[in-house]
Amino acid sequence: MIRELFHTNRPTYSLEVFPPKKDADVTVIYDALDEFKTLHPSFISVTYGAGGNTAENTFAIASYIQNQCGIEALTHLTCAAIPDPLFLNNFLTNLNRNGIHNLLPLRGDQPFWMSKEQFDARYYEHASDLVRAIRETSLDFSLGGACYPEVHQEAAGLEEDVANLKLKVEQGVEFLITQLFYDNETFFRFLDKVRECGIEVPVLPGLMPITSIQQIDNITSMSGTKIPKELSEILEKYKDNPADLKKGCLEYTKKQMQNLLDHGVDGIHLYSMNKVEIAKAIYE
Repeated sequence: MIRELFHTNRPTYSLEVFPPKKDADVTVIYDALDEFKTLHPSFISVTYGAGGNTAENTFAIASYIQNQCGIEALTHLTCAAIPDPLFLNNFLTNLNRNGIHNLLPLRGDQPFWMSKEQFDARYYEHASDLVRAIRETSLDFSLGGACYPEVHQEAAGLEEDVANLKLKVEQGVEFLITQLFYDNETFFRFLDKVRECGIEVPVLPGLMPITSIQQIDNITSMSGTKIPKELSEILEKYKDNPADLKKGCLEYTKKQMQNLLDHGVDGIHLYSMNKVEIAKAIYE
């Protein structure tokens, strides 16, 4: 289980992948996983897709990671995807029978196929509710949680956000993975606040290299992530040269990662975007 990885004296190195869309060739992700395996990551997380519409692929991919690659698989699970306790229990039992013992419970965003009324009426309102429900079963899972160095977009501020995070940890979360960020000082301030509030579980910074200028709008609009001056200058300098832009941004992420490791972080979580060459460049 992932909880056991933090008893070693080295930082963890983990990756995140996502299931292909329903009309895409699913073999692509398995080919990528066979290459990711050669990097020997501590674990690989698998997103649950857009509100669960790729749930079957998520389960199959997690099973492949765990049982074929021999790497700890961390399966995302959103509140919107769990309609009631019976469904949750069946889902957990199925995971357990397939050797998958790590979960990342999330509130998740409103799925495109679900109305606002349906989303607001979901059985489990917050990730902390889902964590508590999992802990109340007889099944043993290592549970992770999401956190936001730049504050969750729906939180009133850092104080409220960290208070909600502490509740999630008290309910049974054993490690935390951050939303992507590009300013390490923001992460360090967040981590100081987390520790001040008595949250002692490992916190893994999440990094995602920028590989094209088209990514910027998606990153900033979806996550509210700020682009610091140094990275902004790289984007401006190479905006008309895709190859140099990609190279410059990879170098920025490497520097960001080295700085985090120098400050003794518990591990690095790489949002790989299913791109093997990106993960290899960062890992090397």
